[in-house]
Amino acid sequence: METSAKTPWERYQPWRRWVEIGFWVSITLFNAVANSVTVLMDMRALDTGFAAWEPLAWEWSSSLAWLALVPLVVWTTRRFPFHWDTWHRQLPRHLLASVVVSLLHVLGMILLREIAYASQGQGYDFGPWASGFGYEYLKDVRTYAAMVTVIELYRLVLRRMQGEASMLGAPDEGPPVESVDRPERFLVRKLGREFLVAADDIEWLQASGNYVNLRVRGRDYPLRSTISGIQARLDPSRFVRVHRSWIVNLDQVESIEPLESGEARLRMRAGEVVPCSRRYREGLRALAQHS
Repeated sequence: METSAKTPWERYQPWRRWVEIGFWVSITLFNAVANSVTVLMDMRALDTGFAAWEPLAWEWSSSLAWLALVPLVVWTTRRFPFHWDTWHRQLPRHLLASVVVSLLHVLGMILLREIAYASQGQGYDFGPWASGFGYEYLKDVRTYAAMVTVIELYRLVLRRMQGEASMLGAPDEGPPVESVDRPERFLVRKLGREFLVAADDIEWLQASGNYVNLRVRGRDYPLRSTISGIQARLDPSRFVRVHRSWIVNLDQVESIEPLESGEARLRMRAGEVVPCSRRYREGLRALAQHS
């Protein structure tokens, strides 16, 4: 049984955004400084004739362009998440995304360098575009892969902290004690512990990428499924689709508030509000009247 004390996941939430932003800013500063120092040392050793500010402009322009692209890479990983059983389908999409991200990185980098050189009364020449972009892409694809890896590992840690739900499977021997096709309980794994959650205790379900978040007693547990896939395995007299991304437990709905747009707001017994789209509103009302 869970206690009322705050979990590590709940304690982390107020700091989460600052930690995530701070991580990428820190990585950017570290790479820019380290690469600038390295290039400066190489230039002095080889006596290349470049001014000392030039490698600073090269490295900082590249790092700042990457920092600006972090939200795009994060969005791409949400749109095309990697999993052990789907990586072969997602890999071509990420390879295409890496080309787009690299192109944006090079364009942003060139713009920043042109500004830096113009401030010194000079012009910046990127060189032949085809060979220059090819050279940059060979570096950028490795950076893109590293960013995706870090993001996916971070999300794995978050799911372990938050608690990840799964459906109970059929036993290795003998008949199941309850229906596997229409489960009455879900297994939740969190920080090395396992416990069962009754379907009756689920307040709502919300689609989130390749996962569906189960809301249970004010806490969310991601379940690897689509919203349509989980709907087919829930009791249709109790759980009803109210939105493209939402399913609610009728027993947890306190009131239905119609809106002028034809949609509605569902106020749950716990106090939260769930949207109900026009498409599902009449079906919800009919089912609620007969429940």
